[in-house]
Amino acid sequence: MTPGASSNGHAVMTRTSELLRFATAGSVDDGKSTLIGRLLHDSKAILEDQLEHVVLTSERRGEGFVNLALLTDGLRAEREQGITIDVAYRYFQTARRKFVIADTPGHEQYTRNMVTGASTADLSIVLVDARNGVSEQTRRHAYIASLLRIPHLVVCVNKMDLVAYDEAAFDQVVEELTDWTARLDISDVTFIPISALHGDNVVDRSLEMPWYGGPPLLYHLEHVVIAPDRDLSHLRFPVQWVIRPGPHSDDPDYRGYAGQLAGGMLRPGDDVLVLPGGQRTQIVAIDTFDGPVDVAFPSMSVTVRVADALDVSRGDMIVEADDPPVAARELDAMVCWMGEAPLRPGTRLVIKHTTRTTQARIDELDYRVEVNTLEHEPADQLVLNEIGRVRLRTGTPLIVDEYACNRTTGSFILIDEASNDTVAAGMIVSAR
Repeated sequence: MTPGASSNGHAVMTRTSELLRFATAGSVDDGKSTLIGRLLHDSKAILEDQLEHVVLTSERRGEGFVNLALLTDGLRAEREQGITIDVAYRYFQTARRKFVIADTPGHEQYTRNMVTGASTADLSIVLVDARNGVSEQTRRHAYIASLLRIPHLVVCVNKMDLVAYDEAAFDQVVEELTDWTARLDISDVTFIPISALHGDNVVDRSLEMPWYGGPPLLYHLEHVVIAPDRDLSHLRFPVQWVIRPGPHSDDPDYRGYAGQLAGGMLRPGDDVLVLPGGQRTQIVAIDTFDGPVDVAFPSMSVTVRVADALDVSRGDMIVEADDPPVAARELDAMVCWMGEAPLRPGTRLVIKHTTRTTQARIDELDYRVEVNTLEHEPADQLVLNEIGRVRLRTGTPLIVDEYACNRTTGSFILIDEASNDTVAAGMIVSAR
């Protein structure tokens, strides 16, 4: 977090109003962890004892420089091997915004980790080594960002210092990836030349690249507009918990429904429908930890109270009375398979969608995606880290949207009931 100076010399926090979640990805040694370390260091977002530990570790390893990648490579195996194999989350803020960073693995064998880390991101940063240009891994990461419908993609062409800050090397990457992303569903792509090791165009503008007219990375992260990316048109409120304080409470008759708003806006007085039961009622109040509010927006965690005494429970969904979503048992979806055993037609699993859980069966496997060419290949199974399209049937109806319309109500996970392992992440293409 970004400290600000106070009159007594202690750090104080600047209150910010907007949160940006972003994920980083790139091939091994493209500099993801170093970039995040540089962001944290140059924005004054690390504590002195953390920096001291990194300095001592760098000296002990004889690296000859302060290895800022150690700020994010938290696992012992990563530090020993110099690679990222798990998703490392970091938090910081500036005077303008709060940030959650997911440092995701670069290698193909950790595709499932990248999907997990990037699934809630507003923006994806893909790093490219300026010396090597666009690789298969670069195209894979851009495709996964497109599959997850991350609305903003930033391509950081890193290690510009190792190509003498040559504009032509940057332009070559821009040309190649512009052609590739034109085949994907990504509307906003930004290219920034950087040197994470030296800090060029990370937090401050680089004097080494006067030919680059855009802003440094942190400025872009602070100013990219994300509010229109939320679904504000279709009310979706999955009920997570029913709150009943009990007979000794100040208000023993209190009954509220808690959850995180997944879409639309919610106001007292709104006419709503509770699905799957179909009961109609009206919103009386919206409560938060800080007190009642007049309006709730997507991603806000709130408790709503309604006018009528209804049988509402976890897994139900409160929606706009005149705009209900689809209640479906048959889903066509793209899935990233995360299980050690292959996925085959006929496999029975548990599906978790928002706050509802039920049984599911894989009816068909339509195709597997060759992510380096985007070709759809016939397949009779999906193995670990492969992505494909399936048709599945659920035991009870789910209240869903297409993933293209709402990333929360359009997504799900599949669970192996025997091991309780999450074995797939899915994105709904269509439902019926």
